[in-house]
Amino acid sequence: MVDRAGLAAASLALFALAGCSSTTDGIDTVKTTSVSTDAGYGGAGDISAADLDAGRDHFRQANYGLAERHFRKAVELRASNAEAWMGLAAAYDQLGRFDFADRAYEQLVKLAGRQPRIVSNMGYSQYLRGNEKKALKLLEEARRAMPGDKVVEANIQLVRAG
Repeated sequence: MVDRAGLAAASLALFALAGCSSTTDGIDTVKTTSVSTDAGYGGAGDISAADLDAGRDHFRQANYGLAERHFRKAVELRASNAEAWMGLAAAYDQLGRFDFADRAYEQLVKLAGRQPRIVSNMGYSQYLRGNEKKALKLLEEARRAMPGDKVVEANIQLVRAG
Protein backbone atom coordinates (compact mmCIF):
# COMPACT_ATOMS: atom_id res chain seq x y z
CA MET A 1 0.00 0.00 0.00
CA VAL A 2 1.48 3.32 -1.02
CA ASP A 3 -0.77 5.34 1.30
CA ARG A 4 -4.35 4.75 2.46
CA ALA A 5 -5.49 8.25 1.42
CA GLY A 6 -3.10 8.36 -1.49
CA LEU A 7 -2.07 5.77 -3.98
CA ALA A 8 -2.93 2.56 -2.03
CA ALA A 9 -2.42 -0.86 -3.37
CA ALA A 10 -5.90 -1.52 -4.54
CA SER A 11 -7.27 -2.68 -7.82
CA LEU A 12 -10.04 -3.53 -10.17
CA ALA A 13 -12.17 -1.54 -12.49
CA LEU A 14 -15.78 -0.90 -13.27
CA PHE A 15 -15.12 -0.81 -16.98
CA ALA A 16 -14.18 -3.85 -19.02
CA LEU A 17 -11.34 -3.52 -21.47
CA ALA A 18 -12.37 -3.81 -25.08
CA GLY A 19 -10.76 -3.65 -28.46
CA CYS A 20 -7.41 -4.82 -29.71
CA SER A 21 -4.24 -5.41 -27.79
CA SER A 22 -0.69 -4.87 -28.89
CA THR A 23 2.58 -4.80 -27.03
CA THR A 24 5.56 -2.50 -26.99
CA ASP A 25 8.71 -3.98 -25.42
CA GLY A 26 6.50 -6.47 -23.57
CA ILE A 27 4.22 -3.75 -22.16
CA ASP A 28 0.54 -4.20 -22.92
CA THR A 29 -0.93 -1.29 -24.83
CA VAL A 30 -4.59 -2.28 -24.83
CA LYS A 31 -6.91 0.06 -26.66
CA THR A 32 -10.29 0.66 -25.06
CA THR A 33 -13.42 2.43 -26.11
CA SER A 34 -12.93 5.07 -23.41
CA VAL A 35 -10.20 6.88 -25.31
CA SER A 36 -10.74 8.51 -28.63
CA THR A 37 -7.87 9.11 -30.99
CA ASP A 38 -8.35 12.84 -30.50
CA ALA A 39 -7.43 13.33 -26.84
CA GLY A 40 -7.99 17.07 -27.08
CA TYR A 41 -4.62 18.10 -25.68
CA GLY A 42 -3.34 19.84 -28.78
CA GLY A 43 -0.25 17.61 -28.98
CA ALA A 44 1.94 19.63 -26.60
CA GLY A 45 4.01 17.78 -23.99
CA ASP A 46 2.99 14.55 -22.28
CA ILE A 47 -0.64 14.01 -23.18
CA SER A 48 -1.00 11.49 -20.35
CA ALA A 49 -0.03 13.97 -17.60
CA ALA A 50 -3.50 15.50 -17.20
CA ASP A 51 -5.07 12.07 -16.78
CA LEU A 52 -2.38 10.98 -14.33
CA ASP A 53 -3.06 14.08 -12.22
CA ALA A 54 -6.82 13.55 -12.41
CA GLY A 55 -6.39 9.88 -11.45
CA ARG A 56 -4.34 10.85 -8.40
CA ASP A 57 -6.90 13.44 -7.33
CA HIS A 58 -9.84 11.08 -7.70
CA PHE A 59 -7.99 8.31 -5.86
CA ARG A 60 -7.24 10.61 -2.91
CA GLN A 61 -10.95 11.46 -2.77
CA ALA A 62 -11.86 7.73 -2.84
CA ASN A 63 -13.52 8.12 -6.25
CA TYR A 64 -11.97 4.86 -7.44
CA GLY A 65 -14.08 4.42 -10.56
CA LEU A 66 -13.07 7.85 -11.86
CA ALA A 67 -9.48 7.25 -10.77
CA GLU A 68 -9.45 3.98 -12.73
CA ARG A 69 -10.80 5.73 -15.80
CA HIS A 70 -8.06 8.39 -15.75
CA PHE A 71 -5.19 6.04 -14.86
CA ARG A 72 -6.33 3.69 -17.64
CA LYS A 73 -6.42 6.54 -20.12
CA ALA A 74 -2.95 7.64 -18.99
CA VAL A 75 -1.48 4.19 -19.67
CA GLU A 76 -3.27 4.02 -23.01
CA LEU A 77 -1.72 7.34 -23.98
CA ARG A 78 1.73 6.45 -22.61
CA ALA A 79 2.29 2.77 -21.87
CA SER A 80 5.71 3.50 -20.35
CA ASN A 81 4.22 5.50 -17.46
CA ALA A 82 4.96 3.35 -14.38
CA GLU A 83 3.16 5.71 -12.02
CA ALA A 84 -0.02 5.42 -14.08
CA TRP A 85 0.24 1.61 -14.04
CA MET A 86 0.68 1.71 -10.24
CA GLY A 87 -2.35 3.97 -9.87
CA LEU A 88 -4.38 1.78 -12.21
CA ALA A 89 -3.54 -1.35 -10.21
CA ALA A 90 -4.41 0.42 -6.95
CA ALA A 91 -7.72 1.67 -8.33
CA TYR A 92 -8.59 -1.83 -9.55
CA ASP A 93 -7.79 -3.16 -6.05
CA GLN A 94 -10.14 -0.66 -4.44
CA LEU A 95 -12.87 -1.60 -6.91
CA GLY A 96 -12.41 -5.29 -6.17
CA ARG A 97 -11.35 -6.09 -9.74
CA PHE A 98 -8.38 -8.19 -8.79
CA ASP A 99 -8.12 -9.84 -12.20
CA PHE A 100 -7.40 -6.45 -13.75
CA ALA A 101 -5.18 -5.49 -10.82
CA ASP A 102 -3.00 -8.53 -11.44
CA ARG A 103 -2.70 -7.59 -15.08
CA ALA A 104 -1.69 -4.01 -14.20
CA TYR A 105 0.87 -5.22 -11.63
CA GLU A 106 2.28 -7.59 -14.22
CA GLN A 107 2.74 -4.72 -16.69
CA LEU A 108 4.20 -2.52 -13.95
CA VAL A 109 6.80 -5.14 -12.99
CA LYS A 110 7.72 -5.59 -16.67
CA LEU A 111 8.18 -1.85 -16.97
CA ALA A 112 9.80 -0.89 -13.65
CA GLY A 113 11.12 -4.15 -12.23
CA ARG A 114 10.26 -5.80 -8.93
CA GLN A 115 10.71 -2.71 -6.79
CA PRO A 116 9.90 -2.85 -3.06
CA ARG A 117 7.07 -0.31 -3.27
CA ILE A 118 5.43 -2.34 -6.03
CA VAL A 119 5.83 -5.55 -4.00
CA SER A 120 4.30 -3.76 -1.02
CA ASN A 121 1.28 -2.78 -3.11
CA MET A 122 0.97 -6.32 -4.42
CA GLY A 123 0.99 -7.52 -0.81
CA TYR A 124 -1.76 -5.13 0.15
CA SER A 125 -3.72 -6.30 -2.88
CA GLN A 126 -3.47 -9.88 -1.61
CA TYR A 127 -4.65 -8.72 1.81
CA LEU A 128 -7.75 -7.14 0.23
CA ARG A 129 -8.52 -10.50 -1.38
CA GLY A 130 -8.26 -12.31 1.92
CA ASN A 131 -5.01 -14.07 0.96
CA GLU A 132 -3.23 -13.28 4.23
CA LYS A 133 -0.41 -15.81 3.81
CA LYS A 134 0.52 -14.51 0.35
CA ALA A 135 0.08 -10.90 1.52
CA LEU A 136 2.45 -11.42 4.44
CA LYS A 137 5.05 -13.07 2.19
CA LEU A 138 5.02 -10.10 -0.22
CA LEU A 139 5.02 -7.53 2.58
CA GLU A 140 7.96 -9.28 4.28
CA GLU A 141 9.83 -9.10 0.95
CA ALA A 142 9.12 -5.37 0.80
CA ARG A 143 10.19 -4.99 4.45
CA ARG A 144 13.58 -6.60 3.75
CA ALA A 145 14.17 -4.07 0.96
CA MET A 146 12.76 -1.09 2.91
CA PRO A 147 13.37 -1.76 6.61
CA GLY A 148 11.36 0.51 8.88
CA ASP A 149 9.06 1.81 6.14
CA LYS A 150 5.92 3.03 7.92
CA VAL A 151 3.48 1.91 5.23
CA VAL A 152 4.94 -1.59 5.00
CA GLU A 153 5.00 -1.94 8.78
CA ALA A 154 1.39 -0.74 9.08
CA ASN A 155 0.29 -3.21 6.41
CA ILE A 156 2.09 -6.09 8.11
CA GLN A 157 0.32 -5.22 11.35
CA LEU A 158 -2.98 -5.04 9.49
CA VAL A 159 -2.49 -8.50 7.97
CA ARG A 160 -1.43 -10.04 11.28
CA ALA A 161 -4.43 -8.52 13.05
CA GLY A 162 -6.57 -9.96 10.26
